[in-house]
Amino acid sequence: MNRPSGEANRPGTAPADPGRSRDPGDAATGMFLDHRELLFSVVYNMLGTVADTEDVLQETWLAWSGAWPSASITSPRAYLVRIAVNQALARQASISRRRESYVGPWLPEPLVTDAAEDAAEQTVRGESVSMAMLVVLETLTPLERAVFVLNEVFGYAHTEIAEILDRSPSAVRQLAHRARSHVQARRPRYQADPQVQRQVTEHFVAAAFGGDMGALLELLAPDVTMWTDGGGAAQHRGGLRPIQGREKVARLITNVTSRLPEDLAVRYRTVNGDPSAVVFNEHSPFAVMVLDLAPDDDRVRGIYGVTNPDKLAHIDED
Repeated sequence: MNRPSGEANRPGTAPADPGRSRDPGDAATGMFLDHRELLFSVVYNMLGTVADTEDVLQETWLAWSGAWPSASITSPRAYLVRIAVNQALARQASISRRRESYVGPWLPEPLVTDAAEDAAEQTVRGESVSMAMLVVLETLTPLERAVFVLNEVFGYAHTEIAEILDRSPSAVRQLAHRARSHVQARRPRYQADPQVQRQVTEHFVAAAFGGDMGALLELLAPDVTMWTDGGGAAQHRGGLRPIQGREKVARLITNVTSRLPEDLAVRYRTVNGDPSAVVFNEHSPFAVMVLDLAPDDDRVRGIYGVTNPDKLAHIDED
């Protein structure tokens, strides 16, 4: 996966390709790059978009490069996380305004990894929560989401989060309690076995593209919900609202796949930590399909299809 690289190497901006242009003699750049993947993962989990995350990291770099060196910075990691988290919170208002005019369901931008990724990068990116969980996190307030991500995903103590957000520990504990209760009520903790999820995904793709209604009905849970995010693009337009119910979802899937181009290629990649299907049309990303499995029988209880070209532009076929 190639992420948008930001601006080129102008004074005061982060290197466009940090992995190649790192200058060992530049202490500020070195420390920023040492923590870049952690910052990316924290901010992405807060915002749900790769492009906004990259913008926040650029802003974090500018603030960091202007502040270092300073005797008041005793922990570069803590300082950088604090900058990034607060920059992400400041960006939430503009993101919310964009979504007010968004056509159809809004889904997070898929975070795709594969075997070619650097092992260390995959480890940090693996901390990004699932697509299904990100959808639930969208229902939290920005502060609740920041506290949940820092505490539940990255293991920050309430006292550490209080320093990051400039809130009292008691206020952070209240935010954490509200967020945790909200999330648990909507999504009980369950992580499907990756091998099972891969097998179910392969069977789902075969049934969907083969127009096999019977096989789809066997795979889908009775209360399955399907979200399709096409962003209003005519050639990728999805439903204007989520579709619920096994029969309705199965009919919609077979109707849609019967009209798709015949030369589509399916690649199985890890998307937000889950084995998923990435569909390409003439080597360009066409759709990402992520399945959420039920804990009792591993049937499909949620289908997340992202076809918005703007959200797929960072995905490569190879």
